[in-house]
Amino acid sequence: MNGAANGSTSGGRLHAAFPVSACVAALAGLADSAYLTAKHYTGNEVPCSLITGCEKVLTSSYAEIFGIPTAMFGALAYFAAFSLALLVFYGNRGLWNVFGALVALMAVFTVWLIYLQAFVIEAFCQFCLLSALTTFTLLAIFIASKFFPRR
Repeated sequence: MNGAANGSTSGGRLHAAFPVSACVAALAGLADSAYLTAKHYTGNEVPCSLITGCEKVLTSSYAEIFGIPTAMFGALAYFAAFSLALLVFYGNRGLWNVFGALVALMAVFTVWLIYLQAFVIEAFCQFCLLSALTTFTLLAIFIASKFFPRR
């Protein structure tokens, strides 16, 4: 597929590896967030095998925003990131900067959530940290695309 070879970013053409990598990472984030959303609505406990504190984080007052699970906002954001990256791969280069703006906003919100876990809730959730890693991976993919354009 030659979709990603067309068009340009600021400084050169976008290499197909960037939107493809972004799609894979966004799907991982979507799966993680969807899992946490489902667990929230079913009321089932989330198994924490790597660290303790998941339940403290996931049952805190910060686990919902206006009655909606925080993880659902994550799922929507990851779905949007996946959709934008996919559209970019298939030729809509103008959306790559929209993707970048979205993941930058996601990263800012993620920093806030990590702050809450560390200093307010004083517990960590491994699934939340996986989501944070995924968000920062998406941001790194976008930033790398600006430094390593296809020539």
